[in-house]
Amino acid sequence: MSSTELPSVPPTSVLPKAAAVRVAEGERLRSVGLPGVTLTIRSRPPAREGLPPALFVHGLGGSSQNWSALMALLDGAVASEAVDLPGFGDSPPPDDGNYSITAHARAVIRYLDATGHGPVHLFGNSLGGAVSTRVAAVRPDLVRTLTLVSPALPELRVQRTAVPTGLVGLPGVAALFSRLTREWTAEQRVRGVLGLCYGDPGRVSPEAFRYAVEELERRLTLPYFWDALSRSTRGLLSAYTLGGQHSLWRQAERVLAPTLLVYGGRDQLVGFRMAQRSARAFRDSRLLTLPDAGHVAMMEYPDTVALAFRDLLAETASATPEG
Repeated sequence: MSSTELPSVPPTSVLPKAAAVRVAEGERLRSVGLPGVTLTIRSRPPAREGLPPALFVHGLGGSSQNWSALMALLDGAVASEAVDLPGFGDSPPPDDGNYSITAHARAVIRYLDATGHGPVHLFGNSLGGAVSTRVAAVRPDLVRTLTLVSPALPELRVQRTAVPTGLVGLPGVAALFSRLTREWTAEQRVRGVLGLCYGDPGRVSPEAFRYAVEELERRLTLPYFWDALSRSTRGLLSAYTLGGQHSLWRQAERVLAPTLLVYGGRDQLVGFRMAQRSARAFRDSRLLTLPDAGHVAMMEYPDTVALAFRDLLAETASATPEG
């Protein structure tokens, strides 16, 4: 395209008006500038002084909002913060355009180092589970306990239902999908995502569905939406091929923190059969299996996940140094 041609992207003045990022009751949002990245952090004011810090890391295509229900249930147990990874939620893309698992993990580490919040109770879902595994392996000093909900760790036999998501990481596929689905409404897209991620999409309340539609409408106006999604998918798939000390399974074996693993029996993206392999890989693990849950158990069954974490917290409290 020559410099005199008009861009194909419509000017912001004619883009559909999108809702602002939702902040649930009791939550706050703030922006934190770090070397190479700017992160949006969602937090809940601690119920009292001295609570141990917790950090929540969302999955592919998600945001810090994915943790709101669980964070609210953990008031009084931890001081909760959830991060929008670079290019997701309300965080802008990273300066270098690097969306690899290592780059996402580096962003989390930079945040924890900058704030001095570590060691934290670290939570991760899906992509965030892979990121959190890497953080716990390379910086054990930053992680007090590790809770992984359907972590995206390498599988030799990927479920057929997960293949389309993986294809988004191939060059050009995201752009093609964007063109082919141009006429889809945000409601149609959200229903598709819920059908893929929930064991029972009927558990989603009308209010939660409306919020999800508003958030997707907002994000679809962002010029980097598809790029962040495709590059992060590519980064995850690349991590699956790494061997040696950089292998995610090898790093899982190096994790020292007590680990709670949560798997859903109806997960269409991470095989339920991986639960036992994960339980063997993480040296100090506890396994919670939810037969009716899908890929986002912390959103479908937040009470059950919160109870399991509180059990982990009680079990490890006496062995965990204060500070």
